[in-house]
Amino acid sequence: MATEPLRFPHRHLVVRQRTVRSGEVDLAVFEQGDAAAPTVVLVHGYPDTHRMWDGVAERLAEDFHVVRYDVRGAGASAAPRRRADYRTERLAEDLFAVLDAVADGPAHVVAHDWGSIQSWEAVTDPTAPARIASFTSISGPCLDHAAHWVRRRLARPTPANLRAVLNQLTNSWYIYLFHVPVLPGLAWRTLIGPRWGALLAKAEGVPRTPGHPAPTIAADGARGVRLYRANMLTRMRRPRPRPADVPVQVIIPTRDRFVSAALAEDLERWVARLWRRRIVAGHWAPVSHPDAVARMVAEFVDHVGGQPSTRGLQRARAGTTGFTGRLVVVTGAGSGIGKATAQAFAALGAEVVVADIDATAAKRAAAEIGPAAYPHVVDVADADAMTRFAEEAAAEHGAPDIVVNNAGIGMAGSFLDTTPEDWRRVLDVNLMGVVHGCRAFGALMAESGEGGHIVNIASAAAYTPSRALSAYASSKAAVLMLSDCLRAELADRGVAVTAVCPGIVATDITNTTTFVGAADQEGMRRRATAAYARRGFGPEKVAAEIVRAVREGIPVLPVTPEARAARLAARFAPGLLRRLARVDVSGGRR
Repeated sequence: MATEPLRFPHRHLVVRQRTVRSGEVDLAVFEQGDAAAPTVVLVHGYPDTHRMWDGVAERLAEDFHVVRYDVRGAGASAAPRRRADYRTERLAEDLFAVLDAVADGPAHVVAHDWGSIQSWEAVTDPTAPARIASFTSISGPCLDHAAHWVRRRLARPTPANLRAVLNQLTNSWYIYLFHVPVLPGLAWRTLIGPRWGALLAKAEGVPRTPGHPAPTIAADGARGVRLYRANMLTRMRRPRPRPADVPVQVIIPTRDRFVSAALAEDLERWVARLWRRRIVAGHWAPVSHPDAVARMVAEFVDHVGGQPSTRGLQRARAGTTGFTGRLVVVTGAGSGIGKATAQAFAALGAEVVVADIDATAAKRAAAEIGPAAYPHVVDVADADAMTRFAEEAAAEHGAPDIVVNNAGIGMAGSFLDTTPEDWRRVLDVNLMGVVHGCRAFGALMAESGEGGHIVNIASAAAYTPSRALSAYASSKAAVLMLSDCLRAELADRGVAVTAVCPGIVATDITNTTTFVGAADQEGMRRRATAAYARRGFGPEKVAAEIVRAVREGIPVLPVTPEARAARLAARFAPGLLRRLARVDVSGGRR
C-alpha cells in the first residue's frame, strides 16, 4: 500500500498513513516508531477515532512500532451502511487485516471500550496466538463473557450478585436508548456531537486535546449506534464459550461509570494467562492518564517478550491475594512499632523496605524478616536524603504500595524548659520526617496511577493535652492534622491516608526520650520504660492494627483502650481532658 507522511502539529510526531483493505472496507491506518521494533496495535472505542490514543502512542513510539487505525464507521475509514456490517465478526476481521498488513509476526493489541469488545472477538479466535502476542483490554469486556457473567449471578441470586448485576445494568443505561429508532442518530448529529468535547470535560474530566474529539464526531457517533444494535441483544441472548489462548492484561479504571470492575471477576474461566490491574481514572483513562496507561502497556509487552515481571504485574497476576507482591516502606523500622509493622506485612507476603537512621538496627531487622526485606539507612529529618531514598527505592523496587511514616522521637518536660533547639529537633523528626515521607513517596504513588496507602504514626497525645508533653504532643497533633489534609488532597489520586494513634506502648522510644530540665536523664528513662512495660501492650499489637487500617481504609485509628477513650473524650468531654492535663506526669508517649 502507498504510505503517506502525516504530522500531528501539537505533538510534532511524524506519522505514516496508509490504507488497508478489509473485505469491502477501506481502513485508515497510522504508524509511528521503528518498524523493526515490536508492534503494538491500538484500537479505539466509541465514539472516538485513532486520535484518542495520541498521548499513549507518543510515549510508546519511543520503544515500539505503534499502529493505530480508525475502525469502520469512524474517522477516515469507510462507513458501511448495513447494520450487519458492524457485527463483531466483521470488526475482528478488520483487526486481523491490519495485523497482517503491519506486522511480520504476532503483534501486541491494546484496546479501549468498543475497540476492546471487538478485539476480544479476535483474541478468542482459535487462530489468535499466531497473530496476537498479547492483549491489553481497557473498559471493554467480551460480550460473551459479560453474558455468562450475568447468567452466573442470576443463577445464584444472592444480594451481592443481584447488586452487581443491577449496578452494571444501571451503568449501561445508554445501551437501551441506542436501540430506539432514529432518535439516537439524530441527537448525535444535532445535539450531542457539537458539544461532545465539552460534555467529556465536564462529566468525565477528560482534557480537550487537538484531534480529540475528532471533527467527524457527530457523524461517527450517529453511525456507531449500529455497533450496539448489531451485537448487544444477540450476544446477551446466545453467549458462546470464548476462551483466550494469549496473555491478557485487563486494566480496570476504578472510576469507570460505564463498565463496572465486577465484569472482570470471572475472567479466569476464559483466560489462562491473566493479569488484572487497576488505574485510578475514569472511563477515558488513555486520554486522561496516558503516562500510566503507556507504562502498563510497555511493562506487559516487555514481560511477554521475556523481560522480568515488574511489581505492578506481580500484583496484577490472577490469583494474587492480600499483600502478596506489594511493596511496603517503613521508616523507623529498626525497632519497636516500625519493626513489628515490617514483620507483619512481610508475614502476609509483602516485600518491605526497612528504613532506619541506625544502620545496624536496619540490617538486623531486615535479616530477621528474611529475603523479602531490604535495609536502608536514612535520616527522615533530612529532606534531601528522603528524596534520594524514595528515588533509590523506586529505582530498585518500583513505586511502593504502602508507606508507613513511623520514625519518631520522644520528648517530655516543662514547656519553659524546652529550648528552641529541642523544639526544632522534635519537629524535624516527628513532623517534618512525616512531611518528607509523604512528599517523596506520595508523589510516586500519585504518578503511578495505581494509587497506594500512606500510614502516618501519630499518637493519642495528638488529642490528649498534657503539661509534660507540649513539644511531643504538638508534633503529633500536627501529624494528625497533616494526615486529614493530605487525605482530602490525595483522594482523587487513589492514595489513602491513615493516621494511627497509639497510646501507651512498650517500645524503645522511652529509652531515647529526652526529659528536658531533668538532671537524671537515665533514671527518668528507666522509670518510664518500666512503667510502659507494666502496661503490657506490645508493638506487635499496633502493627496488627496498622495492617487492618490499610485493609479496611480506616482514616484515623486509635489503637490502645486509653487512646480510644481519649479520642471519645476529646470529642464529647474536652473540658475533662483539659483538667487532667494539669496532672504532673512525665514520660514519652507513643
